[in-house]
Amino acid sequence: MKYEDTHLSDQQLLLSIDGELTPREEKLVRAHLDACWKCRARGKELEDTIAAFVRAYQGELEGKLPPIAGPRALLKAQLAQLSAGKPSRQSSGFNLPSRFAWALAAGVCGLLAIVLLLHRSGIEGLNSSRARDLVVSSPDSSLTPGAALLVSRRAVCAQVNIKNKAVPAAIQRAVFQEYGLQGADPRAYEVDYLVTPALGGADDIHNLWPHSFSATVWNAPVKDALEDRLREMVCDGSLDLVEAQHEIAANWIAAYKKYFHTDKPLAEHRNRVFTK
Repeated sequence: MKYEDTHLSDQQLLLSIDGELTPREEKLVRAHLDACWKCRARGKELEDTIAAFVRAYQGELEGKLPPIAGPRALLKAQLAQLSAGKPSRQSSGFNLPSRFAWALAAGVCGLLAIVLLLHRSGIEGLNSSRARDLVVSSPDSSLTPGAALLVSRRAVCAQVNIKNKAVPAAIQRAVFQEYGLQGADPRAYEVDYLVTPALGGADDIHNLWPHSFSATVWNAPVKDALEDRLREMVCDGSLDLVEAQHEIAANWIAAYKKYFHTDKPLAEHRNRVFTK
């Protein structure tokens, strides 16, 4: 397995969660997770999704599965049974990684789709004003945890065009749907990058959310000013790139207050002309 130049796959994360990797593979995965906050967030998302699925369907599946303790074991047994089409035999001599690894990955992808659909249905049930209140200034961290590329400070600072890339219309619609804002006026929002590409942010739906232009003082132009400040600090060596990515992803408003030494947006930022 090679983990240094890319992110871990869902299959690798699931096998690690279930303790199904070899000691050498587990050591490589642990080393990657220590350095990659995106993969750590994705691993937690997978664990939370599995736990939510089991809580939701425990009663329905209880009579169909062997009495194995723990939510991950419960899900693993169900996926293995479904992939085999019949109960597995104890004498088969095959363990889960060699026989069911791809089945497990495929099954979990289907599971994630089901749970995501249920989650989205819940969001869509919100009235439009409440939904707008949730996303006018900061993203939902369960939908938009942020995502960054494995790039160096030198590569980031060598960029000539630091404006955010245009988000394709299809991705914008997907982001609005995910946030339950299908009926909102798209002109009132920027589909914004949580971690800006100017700081190594990725073109990933987990790094996008609908950010209001004017419904709050903590609007998109204010965040643009923070992005410019952080990039300047990274490129002059006064701020570490990874730290800048962490701060803007964790709480960009708190980062703005910290680096501009103010509790509210400066007027010149709040009224800034949108140029992305």
